[in-house]
This record gives sequence, C-alpha cells and structure tokens, in this order.
Amino acid sequence: MITLLTILLCAGILISALLAVQLGSIVSAVIVAGLTSLFASVVYVILAAPDVAMTEASIGSGLTTMIFLYAVRKTRGGE
Repeated sequence: MITLLTILLCAGILISALLAVQLGSIVSAVIVAGLTSLFASVVYVILAAPDVAMTEASIGSGLTTMIFLYAVRKTRGGE
C-alpha cells in the first residue's frame, strides 16, 4: 500500500514538474513548482524522513515560492 502511494506521489511530482515547464504564465509556473516541492515533502514523510520533509516543505515549497513570487512582482512593476 505504501509503495503504491509513493509511486502515485512520484508520478504527481513528475506531472506537476512538466506542467510547470509548459505553463505560459510565470506566476502559475512558480505556484506549480511549489506544489512539486510539496509533493516531494509528502514522499519524504512516507519514506520516514520527517526532518527532510519539514525542511523541504518550509524552504523548498514555502520560502522559495514566496521569493520567486516577490521577484516576479518586483520585476513586473518596472514595466
């Protein structure tokens, strides 16, 4: 059961990564990239690495997404 869940989550990581590359909007791509990182943190929890999962969720998904969104907002403000 855990193996199937892990495979499904890894498929979700791949699909969301491909979606992030294919999206036309930069903001949507950044949000989907954060979703990819969130899927990865859930996989780390399932694989019994909660410390890595917490780091991935906070830094990879949260902080990085916020920094990218801030940078997009600042660069679009100068147009």
